[in-house]
Amino acid sequence: ITNSFITENPCKAVPLDFYFVIDSSRSIRPNDYEKVKTFIINLIQFLKIGPDATRVGLLQYGSVVQPEFSLKTYNNKAEVEQAVRNMEHLATGTMTGLAIQYTMETAFTEEEGARPANLHIPRIAMIVTDGRPQDTVEEVAAQARQAGIQIFAIGVGRVDMNTLKAIGSEPHSEHVHLVANFSQIETLISVFQSKLCLDLCQTVDHRCEHQCVSTTDSYICRCFEGFLYKTFMDLVFVIDGSKSLGPTNFELVKQFVNGIVDSLDISKKGTHVGLLQYSTKVRTEFTLGQYTTAQGVKQAVSRMQYMGRGSMTGSALRHMFEFSFSAKEGARPNIPRVSVVFTDGRSQDDVSEWATKAKNSGITMYVLGIGKAIEQELREIASEPDEKHLYYAEDFEKMGEITKKLKSRICTGTQLTPSNKKSVTRTTQQTDLNKNQITNSPLETLESQLVHK
Repeated sequence: ITNSFITENPCKAVPLDFYFVIDSSRSIRPNDYEKVKTFIINLIQFLKIGPDATRVGLLQYGSVVQPEFSLKTYNNKAEVEQAVRNMEHLATGTMTGLAIQYTMETAFTEEEGARPANLHIPRIAMIVTDGRPQDTVEEVAAQARQAGIQIFAIGVGRVDMNTLKAIGSEPHSEHVHLVANFSQIETLISVFQSKLCLDLCQTVDHRCEHQCVSTTDSYICRCFEGFLYKTFMDLVFVIDGSKSLGPTNFELVKQFVNGIVDSLDISKKGTHVGLLQYSTKVRTEFTLGQYTTAQGVKQAVSRMQYMGRGSMTGSALRHMFEFSFSAKEGARPNIPRVSVVFTDGRSQDDVSEWATKAKNSGITMYVLGIGKAIEQELREIASEPDEKHLYYAEDFEKMGEITKKLKSRICTGTQLTPSNKKSVTRTTQQTDLNKNQITNSPLETLESQLVHK
């Protein structure tokens, strides 16, 4: 895990009764099991652990449930960390339902260290699993949630998303997370830190160049006064839903979109967001005028159903140009217009005509390519200069890096005077698609680009 997420002074979080429920089945390789332990240790850095603060318990499960320590076992962080390091891999089955049942019926009882319900201490269970349960989970998870337990469900690899949603609390966009592999689980540290911390700007390596502003569950970057007069845009995502993507990676793309949404100042008078999904056909998931809160946008993204057919990127760009930025769909006059196009492969139709029309009409075009995306097509879509508007990653494991760059470098607004330009210049990295390396561009992304307009 990178140290950028860890701080010496953890945030002042509200007291919790927090219980880890860890899949220890045989499908998890020994080195991946160690990564889970590292994830747990890094996550508890943001908890103030103590009898009157947050209490932490943990069980691991395979064919049976093995409690490692209860909510009342340890009184400080060092003891919890050592207990996690001492855990040994069970390497048996996957009885997830049984583990949830134990969590509900035993782990969160007063006898095991949970505080009385009348104290209203949040009860949180974090379940980490890498496979399909060998027992049923839907009914027992519903009972646990009804009993007042807030459940976060983390799936790794080929976990069925519907199973995770059957386990996790609503809204699923906040409680259900799927990552491609155990190396990527570390990207969730910052996600959960934002849920556990009260003042993120004091605790995260946010890298805002001007001001960091904490929100209820995330943070946004703002420019200093005098650098801007517009703090908003109309932003339309154009998302590839073709069959080459696959349902698991489509869920990662949805998380990627929501990661960007977290960094935007979405409100009635602020940034508006719309989204198209395309495959053989184009579908408007929601328009610019539909939602005026980040929560509304994220829930709509979470509800998206994967199309899973062809890849008509050109048709999607035409739809975006002709309809998405129309007044009928909520586009506003004299507001910066931005589109973020995501694709993972060659388009089955021409992209240049409609990309050119969109750019000529004043829409700033960003393109994010993954895997077999074609360099020439990406360049045809992206606004100039390419190195400021084009991102590429060789596989979905690098998605977290792209999201981190987009989120951490945003500085909203339009620059007022040419003399300010020196104050917001950033170090650049050259685009190099031929080497299949992650392209982080010059880190002047989305809203931050508007600083230089």
